[in-house]
Formats: sequence, C-alpha cells, structure tokens
Amino acid sequence: MITVDLHSHSILSHDGGLDENDYARVISSGKLQHIAITDHNEISYALKMREKMGSAIIVGEEIMTKQGEIIGLFLQEKIDPGLAAEDTIERIKQQKGLVYIPHPFETVRSGISQATLLSILEHVDIIEIFNGRGIFTNKNREVEEFLARFSDSHSFATAASSDAHCVFGTGTSYSIVASEVVKENLVVQLREGTVHATYAPLYSLLCPKMNVLRKLL
Repeated sequence: MITVDLHSHSILSHDGGLDENDYARVISSGKLQHIAITDHNEISYALKMREKMGSAIIVGEEIMTKQGEIIGLFLQEKIDPGLAAEDTIERIKQQKGLVYIPHPFETVRSGISQATLLSILEHVDIIEIFNGRGIFTNKNREVEEFLARFSDSHSFATAASSDAHCVFGTGTSYSIVASEVVKENLVVQLREGTVHATYAPLYSLLCPKMNVLRKLL
C-alpha cells in the first residue's frame, strides 16, 4: 500500500517550517511515499524539492482566491492569488493540474463555502474530508453531509491530509492507495482507497505562529 499526504507547508510559506531535511526524513522513514508541498501562493520550494527527491514530492500551491483557498496539484508554474475561484481553477486546468479543495467550509482557515463548492463542483478533482490540524475547526460532518447529497450521481475522490507546518504534524493524516501515484491515476486511486485520519499533536498547532514569529525575528 502507498501512503500520500496532499497538503503540507515548507519554509517558503510565511507560516511554514518544513525544510529539505524534514521532507527527506519523512520519506526515508517510510511513513509516507508521497507528499505534496502546497505553500501559500508559491511553488518554488516545491519545484526545488521535486528536482532533488523525484516523484516522492508533488508540486502544489495553496492559492488564495476571492472565495477562499484552493490547492492546485502537479503544477509547473505559480498561479497568482486574488482571482475568482473559477479563474483559479481554469489556470490549474491549463497546466493539466488537479483541483484539490482544502479544509472546505472552514472560516478560520479560509475554506471555501458550500455555495462556492457547489458552483465549482464539476471542476473539482479531490476534496479534503479530514485535515490533521482541524482539531477545533473541522467541518468533517458538514462535508460528509454535503457529499452525500450527490453520491448517487458522482463518485468523489476524497483525501485526508496533515496540513503540516512543522515536522511534528507529518505522518498523522494521509490517504492510502493501492499503487504508486502519478497525476493520471491519483483521482481514481483516491476513489478506491482509504484514509488514515488522526489529528496532529496539540503542540504542533502552535507551529504556524511560531514559524511566523521566528521569521520576523
């Protein structure tokens, strides 16, 4: 079985803290076979790590749209923030990337609303149903109820991800699929796979604020 985490933040994110050694340790430990680096509105660190570590790294970007955050996976070029959700998705698709919805319906972490998700649903590839940092903010039940409304007409690809901002959050939540991940098979693999959904340690929730403070100092 192959484990894949589709949401993490490197030192390039303003609140991220995972560096090259952290990613290398996570992969070499065997906890994960694939991890996406999804920095806020940036992809340069992900590209660098992909070059060094190969297919173990998925290049992504957590993009702030006018309606909330959307992740593009398997990108080659950065997508500018501040666009409408529909325009952001169009730019992801132009790169033949995958559209991933992180922490939907959350307000603290800029998740998109139900209305927005409904308006773009036909263009979405993967929906995050469990976020490892969502101990106090998760909307898991609301997401499940939303998806259940369309279960007769649509088979959704769903994922659990760590949203790790430091090494303590890695390897806690991830998806489990049957074989090696490539862009062309990921959606089908997730539909047929399972998730390992465990919240990150409470102290790891402090990582984003500590990372911001450390960078300011």
